[in-house]
Amino acid sequence: MSVRSRVRVLALTTATGALLATASACAPEPAPPTPSTPPVSAASPTPSAAGAPVLADFPFAPSESTTPLPDDCRAILTESVLSELGDVPLNAPGMGGGIRPDSTRVCAWGEPGAAGTWLVTRIGFSPFRAASDALYELGREGFTCYEPGGGIRCERTWPHETLPVTQGRTVYYRDGIVIDTQYSNLAPAGYTNAIIASMWPAGGAPRPSPSPSTP
Repeated sequence: MSVRSRVRVLALTTATGALLATASACAPEPAPPTPSTPPVSAASPTPSAAGAPVLADFPFAPSESTTPLPDDCRAILTESVLSELGDVPLNAPGMGGGIRPDSTRVCAWGEPGAAGTWLVTRIGFSPFRAASDALYELGREGFTCYEPGGGIRCERTWPHETLPVTQGRTVYYRDGIVIDTQYSNLAPAGYTNAIIASMWPAGGAPRPSPSPSTP
């Protein structure tokens, strides 16, 4: 089953879930499908002692794509997004930003030690099957998934376990490339759309996110 088919199945499942909840309460729950990669957890990231968030990774891997990966975390954003980020440090020591050995780009916005306010984006290659399984798991974990601008986008927000701030995650997959953003109390409007438009300028503007609270 393709990624898009899986997303559509998830949408139908969500729509009928409330009607079936009572009837299925006493029935044995079927075993979930076994993905080819470990499921991606939607739990709130836990900051490390140095202040860098420790995040569940999307299944990135060295690969080739017709779409090049960006080399500049600021160049892929619009002026309006950059103005919202203001003087928030980019790739400060201890935040884990930069280029990984598998060529994944990591853009880490935040002050080291500021556990409640940060935004980290990973942009890299992901094999179709691994990405398909990971997106399917996100849908099972309550993420809203839809198809903007020729790709698959899944997003969700949740309250921080101890702080009065909102955390969230937005994942976009297209042409073998994943844009995976996780954040806490730092969600510039249009952030992910700006990256998409920068990487796929001829692919048409993606439709807006259904939730204004996600970047």
